[in-house]
Amino acid sequence: MIDPTRQRDQPALTTSSGLIWVIMGGLLAAISVGVLIPLFGSPPRGVAITAAIVVAVIYLGMLAVRFAVRPGRRRLAVLAGGMITIAAVALVGVLLVAINA
Repeated sequence: MIDPTRQRDQPALTTSSGLIWVIMGGLLAAISVGVLIPLFGSPPRGVAITAAIVVAVIYLGMLAVRFAVRPGRRRLAVLAGGMITIAAVALVGVLLVAINA
């Protein structure tokens, strides 16, 4: 039986086409890169640039998944995981630069 109050039974993780994950992932990626760009010259050099590139690659991977994987829970789970990974990579990049500032 599906319980709509249960976290893993939420419509966004069960019946969505994945478009909302791609849109929100794009917004998160844009904000993350926007935060990382001013840090490009900060020590340790290369961390912010690398984090921005990894964020962009993860988002491109999300786009590929959206069109290559059949609709369903697997596609939605991978898209959600990509969004979480974008947030984690950006956070680690900013923290590494902040720690060494």
